[in-house]
Amino acid sequence: MASLDSSLTVVAADAAFLRQFGGSSSDIFGRNVYDLLHPSAPQMLDRHFARLADGRRTHFAERVVGLREGDKVFSAEMTGVAVQSVGNSLSCVMILRPDDAPVDVPETAPQPARRSKAVFSHLDARILEGVASGSSTVQLAARLYLSRQGVEYHVGLMLRRMKVPNRAALVARAHSMGMLTVGSWPPRVLPDFVKDAK
Repeated sequence: MASLDSSLTVVAADAAFLRQFGGSSSDIFGRNVYDLLHPSAPQMLDRHFARLADGRRTHFAERVVGLREGDKVFSAEMTGVAVQSVGNSLSCVMILRPDDAPVDVPETAPQPARRSKAVFSHLDARILEGVASGSSTVQLAARLYLSRQGVEYHVGLMLRRMKVPNRAALVARAHSMGMLTVGSWPPRVLPDFVKDAK
C-alpha cells in the first residue's frame, strides 16, 4: 500500500509495496506513480485519478504492469481510494495486489521509455496493428505492398519473439504488455516500441 499526494507523488508506502518494486524508501518516495508503472499507465489511469479528484468516484480498480528495478515487470490489480486530508486537499491511497504468477516477458520485451529498447520495426508494428484490427493476410499484403508470404514471415517472427502460438495470443500478449493503445480503434502500437519511431 502507498499514499499519493494530489500530484500523484508517492509520499509513504509500506514494506510490501517497496519490496514489490525492488527499491527502498529513498528510491520510491518522491517519485510520481507513473514512473513505477508501464508507459501505457497514464492512458488508463488519468481518467480514474481525475474522477477521484473531482469527487465523481471514491475508488477504482485497474490492472496495471509495474516496473521492478533491473528491468523486470509484474502484473497487479491496482486499487485507488480517494482520501480527504488535512486542509481539505485530496490525496489517494494506492493498493497493489500482484498476481501470483510472474509476468512471462520475452528477452526483447519493451521496458519504459527511459530505459527501453524498441521491439518492432515500423513494418512489424503496422502488421501487428492489422492483425489486432482483424485484417486478413491478403488485406495486409495489399495495404503494405507485400506478398502474402512476406506478411506470414513477419507474423511468424513476431510469434517467436513474443513466445506465443498464434495471432490471437500475439495480440493478447501485446495488449497485456501495454504495446497497443488503450481505448482507441483501430489499435496502434505505441511509438516507444517501434525502432524507427524514435
